[in-house]
Formats: sequence, C-alpha cells, structure tokens
Amino acid sequence: MWESIEAAFGYEFNQRALLAALMIGFINGCFSGFVILRRSALFAGTLCHVLFPGVVAGALLFGLGAASAFAGSVTVCLIVSLGTVIIARTTRLDRGTALGVLYPASFAAAVIALQKSGESMDLEHYLLGYILTLADYDLWFIFGIGITVLLTLVMLQRPLLLYLFDTNVAQSLGVPVQGLNILLMVLLVLMTITSFQAVGTILALGLMVTPGAILLLYVESPRLLFWGGGILGASLAVTGLLIAIVTDLHAGATMVLLFGIAFLIGFVLSPKYGLLRILLDRRRSSH
Repeated sequence: MWESIEAAFGYEFNQRALLAALMIGFINGCFSGFVILRRSALFAGTLCHVLFPGVVAGALLFGLGAASAFAGSVTVCLIVSLGTVIIARTTRLDRGTALGVLYPASFAAAVIALQKSGESMDLEHYLLGYILTLADYDLWFIFGIGITVLLTLVMLQRPLLLYLFDTNVAQSLGVPVQGLNILLMVLLVLMTITSFQAVGTILALGLMVTPGAILLLYVESPRLLFWGGGILGASLAVTGLLIAIVTDLHAGATMVLLFGIAFLIGFVLSPKYGLLRILLDRRRSSH
C-alpha cells in the first residue's frame, strides 16, 4: 500500500492535491468551530449551494474557468448574504427565512439563464470538486484566502467568542455585534469558495461543519475547538485523499465520507456525550 502511495505522489498533480487537502482541511477545521458555536450550519449549507449560481453567472459573462467561477461565486454569495441581512433588519423575517427565499430564486435564475444561453458547459468539476486537477495558482489562492481567514480569526478571537456565546453581553461590553455578524458572513463566503475547489458546491458543507461537530462531542474549550478542528480537518482531508488515490475513488466524495464516518464514531463512542455513554448512564440510573 505504501509503495502505491509513494508512486502516486511522484506525480505533480497528486502533490498539489495533497497540499490543497492539507490547507483546505486545516482552514475549514479551524473555522468550523465558529460555525458550530454560532449555530449557523444550515445557513452555511444553503450558502454553499449559492456557489452554483455564481459559477454559472461567471461562466456566462466571462467563460467557464477558475477565475470566472471565483468572481461569480464571490459576487453572488455576497449579494445573497447581504440581502438576507437587509431583509432581516427591515422586515419581520429572520435571516434563515430570507435565505430560503433568495437561494432557490438565484438557483432558478441560473438554470433559466443557462438554458436560454444555449451554452453547453461541463459543470461537474464545480459541483463535485476537482482537487486532482488544481493548478499552482489555485494553491496560492487557497493559501492566500486561508491566511487571511486565520489571521482574522486569531486577531478577533476574544470579541468573536463573546459574540458567539452571548450577543447581549458582548453588546453591553462594547463589542460591535453587527460588524462581527457581517464579518463572519464574509469569512463564511470565502471559506465556501475555497472548499468548492476541493469537493464541489454540493459537498463543501461537510468540510466546514463536521470537524467542529466531532470535537464538540469531546472538548469544552473554544480554543481546543478552534485549533483542534484545524488539526482534525487536515488529518481527515489528507487521509481521505490518500484513500481515494489508492482505491481510485472520487477524491472529494471520499474525503467528505471519511469526515462523516469520523463523526459517527464520535457520536457513538465519545466518553462524555456518546450514545454508548448515554445508554450506559440510563441503564445505571434505572438500576
């Protein structure tokens, strides 16, 4: 097995994929703690799917490519995200409801625009990921976005944690709650865009949410959730990529499936919050 892995990584595209899996897994793992604590996993999931209308918009305007997909995704995600904030502030609707309206509308507009354009586009890579076909500039893009997100989270860690745990207390201490809300939304958009290069718009949510969900079954410390999520995310992403290369499976799907399996193991075997522990406690209390 190790001989197969060593031979596979003699190819440059596999080396680039390994670096991408390491960076994307670590960045998403660190950020997943904030997503979990904010209880915004469903919002993040819907936002991941908004990437598709962005890819279509960029392709129709500038042709299908990495740069146009990035520009279109950033633009559409920010428009939809800011739209949810405006709707939530000016109406009785919350952000989740607003996103539930704007997301399908943008998706439907993309489908109709694609149909009317008459263009035949191969969008499979953008839906399911293309980590084995990344170029050097894709790695630099992922690295640049990752460093930006990580530095932002580290520098603003204290006010962010105050905001996530108790908005009212944070506001009373002078923390700019609305500003942090918008900042987290922008970081969320950036994270979804880096993820879809590895696993596509459909599976990107798995990388962003699962590491934090796993660790929340084991640890209480927000800092452990943050840095531990990064280490766990990088480890699982790299392991999933290695399995995919050796077994000739789809890389993005294998990575996300491994994340899901790790969560199921934690769900059952976590020493404090696992299903097995809960059943044993109930059995003891019944006796």
